[in-house]
Amino acid sequence: MPTSQSLLMIGLPKGSLEEATRTLFARAGYRITVSSRSYRPSFDDPELDGRLVRAQEVSRYVEHGFFDCGLTGHDWILENESDVVEVCDLIYSKASTLKSRWVIAVPETSDIRSVKDLTGKRIATELVATTKRFLAEHGVEAHVEFSWGATEVKVPDLVDAIVDITETGSSLRANKLRIVESILETNTKLIANKQSWANPAKRRKIENIAMLLRAALEADNKVGLKLNAPREKVSELLTQLPALRNPTVSPLSDSGWVAIETIIAETVVREIIPKLKAMGAEGIIEYPLNKVVY
Repeated sequence: MPTSQSLLMIGLPKGSLEEATRTLFARAGYRITVSSRSYRPSFDDPELDGRLVRAQEVSRYVEHGFFDCGLTGHDWILENESDVVEVCDLIYSKASTLKSRWVIAVPETSDIRSVKDLTGKRIATELVATTKRFLAEHGVEAHVEFSWGATEVKVPDLVDAIVDITETGSSLRANKLRIVESILETNTKLIANKQSWANPAKRRKIENIAMLLRAALEADNKVGLKLNAPREKVSELLTQLPALRNPTVSPLSDSGWVAIETIIAETVVREIIPKLKAMGAEGIIEYPLNKVVY
């Protein structure tokens, strides 16, 4: 349980999401350090304590009260049928900021073309309960067995099909597998224990963490842009500057010039800066962002 000083016990995912989660927390302002082979992270916030556990288990420990809150996938909340508060979506992974999908996949040469074709077949997956529910919804009876990993190598010799998670499908294609059907879309969520959520101090802390984590994700692929511009060119320049709201325009000591500041998508900067320069802008500065709070 939490130390006498800490307010929250938080469950962090061990494994593929571990490094991405620590990076996200760092950008949100929380430094988490973990010694080699340790499952007990150290936080630079004295109100936080926590453990690293497999994402598959986080929702159960949150539901049962060992953790006040935690980060895990929507898929594992459904798989465990956990009764928890889903505080917010945090769409990130070890490789991208895309949502992932659990899909039914078969060898490229398989005769299986639809869910109905799985009747009587053998399927391997980590997501056993969810897969069984999905098949039952489609009136399909099949043998679903738990896979301890490396699921994609089990077809066609050991099983007829697999249910596996993918972001882009590249790993499945590399193993000469074809997607038959998507079972569900998933992403990381911050979840809370219901009793902890009912505690005003704990809820306030969880909500603050959620706000800062979302702000760190919102800053992904965005940059700040500052520039000086001739006052008579402001209206024309602003047409080239998309912003979260309206760009900030401030007067300079030289009454003929103004300072403009905005936040824009990083991908459009390379197109905008040359246009701004051609329109008379000077002192153009691009800078990275850690957080964007709406």
